[in-house]
Amino acid sequence: MQLPFEHIVARHGATVLRVCRVVLGPHDADDAWSETFLSALRAYPDLPETANVEAWLVTIAHRKTVDVLRAANRNPLPVGEIPEEPGPRDVPDLEDRDLWAAVRGLPDKQRQAVAYRYVAGLPYAEIAEILGGSVDAARRAVADGIKNLRKNRTGAIARGASS
Repeated sequence: MQLPFEHIVARHGATVLRVCRVVLGPHDADDAWSETFLSALRAYPDLPETANVEAWLVTIAHRKTVDVLRAANRNPLPVGEIPEEPGPRDVPDLEDRDLWAAVRGLPDKQRQAVAYRYVAGLPYAEIAEILGGSVDAARRAVADGIKNLRKNRTGAIARGASS
């Protein structure tokens, strides 16, 4: 017997939102989160009882974030206003703004793999399924993302010391 859908939202909503925020940033994440749960609500009655619900939701969120990224690439960029700094509500549990700015600067696949591994806590097999590659490729994307983050953070610290 499946749990009522509102229990699924309550249990996994925060994880899905964190994944969307890491992949998309604070401005588009709420829409992707909503789209994720609307799609999930439609498909939930057909979900096998043995399914990993969190991985299933992160897979849907991945598809919705890809949709948002594709749509953003087709839209013109607004100019004339300086973007506001995200407030503490916009980046939950993420106190190091410089680190998360660096994560947003990673190539798409690395950023997504790092988010799915370290924000959602998914195993490499599920990350591979979401990203459409092998387990080794998922592991490599996470490792490359972490390597780039370390390199960029070390470089930023060194630049700050020499200023």
